[in-house]
Order: sequence, then structure tokens, then C-alpha cells
Amino acid sequence: MIFIYRFLTIFFYPIFIILIYFRKLLNKEDHYRYKEKIFPSNFSPDKDNNKKLIWFHAASIGEVQSIFPLIQKLNDEKKNLEFLITTVTLSAGNIVKKKLNKYKNIKHRYFPLDVNFLIKSFLNKWKPDLIIFVDSEIWPNLIFEIKKREIPVALINGRITKKTFNKWMLVSKFAKKIFNNFDLCLAASKESEENLRKLNVKNLKYFGNIKFSGKIKTDDLIDKNLEILKEKTFWCAASTHKGEEIVCLKTHLNLKKIYKDIITIIIPRHINRSIEINQLCKKYQLSSQILNDKEFIKDRNEIIIINSFGTLSKFYNYSKSVFIGKSMMKELEKVGGQNPIEAAKLGCKIYHGPYVYNFKEIYDLLKSYEISEEIYSDKELSEKLARDLKNSKNDQNKITNSINDMGQKILNSTTKEISKFLI
Repeated sequence: MIFIYRFLTIFFYPIFIILIYFRKLLNKEDHYRYKEKIFPSNFSPDKDNNKKLIWFHAASIGEVQSIFPLIQKLNDEKKNLEFLITTVTLSAGNIVKKKLNKYKNIKHRYFPLDVNFLIKSFLNKWKPDLIIFVDSEIWPNLIFEIKKREIPVALINGRITKKTFNKWMLVSKFAKKIFNNFDLCLAASKESEENLRKLNVKNLKYFGNIKFSGKIKTDDLIDKNLEILKEKTFWCAASTHKGEEIVCLKTHLNLKKIYKDIITIIIPRHINRSIEINQLCKKYQLSSQILNDKEFIKDRNEIIIINSFGTLSKFYNYSKSVFIGKSMMKELEKVGGQNPIEAAKLGCKIYHGPYVYNFKEIYDLLKSYEISEEIYSDKELSEKLARDLKNSKNDQNKITNSINDMGQKILNSTTKEISKFLI
């Protein structure tokens, strides 16, 4: 099976190059660094041979944000380490870029295509001492080449849903050969733990979802817009997808009957939709502002559309209540849900639609703490928000403290397991 996979990846390599170029034209790839994915000449290793190099592969934003607490803890406990982070998406790359100023021993590259000669070249140039996959990014050529070189490899926050498991079972013998190569697997949930066990992994453990372990310094989240919002009544809709903004605008109109000065902050999952949402506001005769990075909220705008990366935590910090998207549209039933952990840790009451397949276990946990609630319509969302807006955000503090304690335990256990490979 691996021979077929290798043949196909080499056969389609020219097509992959064309697709990467096409994505660059659509602004879905870094205009200057996209070649890191497709040409060995652009791998540009930059490492200190006197230090151990840990390579983290975290495909997208959520996975990237989850590994920085682990990196910080490893940095605190061991002094001879440096880190390489590879990502796939442009947005994740932008998040890492912002973090690099705080860490002198972290390098970032875009993940090369899983074509055998590219993988060999990347490993030859970077020579990592430990490789850690985050979440569910599994690349066969890379994994087999890692084991051939006897480099320790771990999967942390391993997330294998029923849907993903069923796909792997279509090539069950091949899947078990792949997963058996991991020296450590830390499952993200009980469901994932059960599915990973069926995939023949060794050294399997479950501590909890590492995304709960991030520490958020609220002092860093305060800016002039907070002072502006302090004088207003507002709520936040985050990670919205096409169709969900209509629910948000109808909710705004319902709330306006009770709170005449209500402001709705919309943070679309894909900020390139900001102009489209702005046009939708005009259709509903609502004054709106597209808020770019380092701009201030202007007076007399009812809808604020956020048009910058890395701002979710700031607006969660301001808000008593948030609606988290990718959860209301029926067509998202099998892929729905966005990560609600950051909002919970910042003391928000969370609302979501019925389609949260990708984060069901996390939402179930938050529901048990009475932090999250499922809603089905703009009317229901309006009623709950109208109630919340009368209360103090401080009512959530005890619950968020217990979540932070749980996150710290998960981080400590994960660090302990990783450290065993660094002795």
C-alpha cells in the first residue's frame, strides 16, 4: 500500500505545484514563502547543532495555539532546546509569525508536501531529535521515513473521530502500520482514545484536551476599543460562516427592541468575507463598520465586522456572551463546530447551533459546567442574550478557574511524557 501511495504522490506532484501557485493567486498561500511547500531549495534550515530540535507539526490555527503553553513549559524546564513549527494554512502561519517575537529559539516553516523526496530532503536538512504531530495530521511518507531514521515520534491531542476512524478502516492494515510507528499517543478525548486503541497504537494515554491548557494574560488583551465598549451594551458572534450572519443580524434587531444602543461584533471565520457581510448589513438597514487592525470603533455603528487576524481573544475578553459559528447551517452537520475553549477560559457564556460534530465532547463538558447552551433560532438566541446582558461577567469566574486548573493538570502530564524523550 505504501508503494501505491508513494507512486501517486510523485505522479501528482506537478499538479500539486500548479495548485499551490493557483492558491497563491487566490491569496490562500504566503506570496513569498509558498515555495517552502514544494521545493527543497526553499527548506532553508536554521538550527543550533548544540541544542536538541523538537519539530511540532500543527496544521491550522487551533493546533498552533495549543502547543505554545507546552513549548513555554519545556523551555522553562530545559535549557538546551529549540523548536521548529510547521503549519499548512496561511492563517496558522500568521499566528506563529506574531509569536516569534517572544521566543528566540522557535523557527517556522510551511509544511512540505508529503512526497517522498521532499520529506527526505526536509529531514536531512533539519535533523530533528523529536517529532510531534498535533491533532489528526497524519502523513504516511513522513511517518515511515521518520521511523526508518529511528527518530522518536509522538501524536499529542490525537483526535480520531468516528468519521475519521471509518475512513482509516477502509485501509485498515495500512492504517495500523502507520499508527503503530508512534512512540507515544496522547488522545484528545475518550472517543479518540478508543479509536486509537483499535488502530493498534502503543503507549496510548488520555489526560484531556491540551487546548484547555493555554494561559491567557488578560492584561495583554486591553486596548482603546475596550474603553469604547465599556460604555456600550454589546455581544459577540465569532467564527461565523456564510448564512450565520443573517441569524446574527436578526438577533441584533430583536435585541434592539430592548437595548436601543446594542452593538453586535461579528468576527467571520474567513475575514475575506468582511465586505460581503457589510453589504448584508446594508440590506437590513443597519449601520456597520469594517474594523481593520489598529483601528478604533467609531460611534453610531451598530454592527462591527472584524477584519484582522488574532483578535478573537481580545473580543472574548470584552464580552459577557458569544455565539460561536460553524454550528447553525444544516450543510455543516458532519463538519460543524469551532473551538469554544478560549471563550470559556475568558469567562464568556457560549451559545452555538446544533451542528458541532468536531467539538462535541468539549461542548458536552462545557454544558455540564453550564457555560455553553445550544440554540436553534435567532429568537432563542435573542432571549438568552437579553437575559445575559443584565448580569455581570464576574458570575463566570469560579467556573473558569476550575477549567484553568484542569488545563494545568493536562499540561503538566503532557510535558512529563514528552520530557521522557529528551533525557
